[in-house]
Amino acid sequence: MGSGFRWGGQQVLDDGVGDAPALPGLRGVLRSVRTPEFADTVFHEVEAKSVLNRVPGESAMPFRWTVNPYRGCSHACSYCFARNTHTYLGLDAGADFDGQIVVKVNVARVLERELRSPRWAREPVAMGTNTDPYQRAEGRYRLMPGVISALAGSGTPFSVLSKGTVLARDLPQLASAAGEVPVSLGVSIALLDRALQARLEPGTPSPAARLDLVKRITDAGLYCGVMVAPVLPLLTDSAEALDALFGRIAAAGASGATVLALHLRPGAREWFHAWLAREHPHLVEPYARLYRRGAYVDPEYRRALAERVRPLLRRHGLERGVGMLRTPAASRPDPPAPAAEQLTLL
Repeated sequence: MGSGFRWGGQQVLDDGVGDAPALPGLRGVLRSVRTPEFADTVFHEVEAKSVLNRVPGESAMPFRWTVNPYRGCSHACSYCFARNTHTYLGLDAGADFDGQIVVKVNVARVLERELRSPRWAREPVAMGTNTDPYQRAEGRYRLMPGVISALAGSGTPFSVLSKGTVLARDLPQLASAAGEVPVSLGVSIALLDRALQARLEPGTPSPAARLDLVKRITDAGLYCGVMVAPVLPLLTDSAEALDALFGRIAAAGASGATVLALHLRPGAREWFHAWLAREHPHLVEPYARLYRRGAYVDPEYRRALAERVRPLLRRHGLERGVGMLRTPAASRPDPPAPAAEQLTLL
């Protein structure tokens, strides 16, 4: 690593924790690990000072709290909106986001402590809204069982959105937790085309494997919605492709589906455009026009997509949506209207 890497000031002390708060919310790096089964990936094991993250008040998200056991994501999705968060660590939003994974090894212990606070109001906690808690590293580190136990044991409702089939390992525990608190599960499936998916999301399970995960979740008696996101303009947005995808999602037993068009925040925008230039150079100029206003696709495109999708969702009985748990309206401020585009089809 270069000398500019911000972990350089976090020396491991006698108690195993660095004293320089060089990373937001993290006390120190314990060690960096490479393993043969994760080629080209470095895991930076850290001890976090806090793990309950408050969502900014101006956000359109329907919840106020998140937990992220990992930073960075080996799914390597070319479009991932969270990419720019890696630059806060002195890492880049491209290859470093995919291959330099921060692992909060004490996440469950810290979460238990935070949930015991008399100020904690047991508002819903969302996971998987930034980086995937069930990415491949979870098979090695097994952080989520402790997180689930802490949330359920404290009476805190929670939701999980994931592309990772590692989630199936925890289905018995999740089903048990659902007997104690409201639990909402969602699986992200953007498309069925296996060849395109392998190039677009090279570290993720196949669409077929994720559809099987939906079935396993619903067979366990748990609510499961599907996030059809992102819909890629001119690549995965045809009525035929969406109709086929919705049919497979419904057949898997999903309770509903939410459809979101691609949005390109800084970091993700540059990385995705590089992918587009390699894979579909003829679409570079059309995308420049569609996203000329910034991160969100042209409003006219959003309207056309909504008109295309609405009858298809009705046909397959998926209008209910993902069903993400919401913070009571009285406990959260109303977001500014433009930000709501992030969570709505329109």
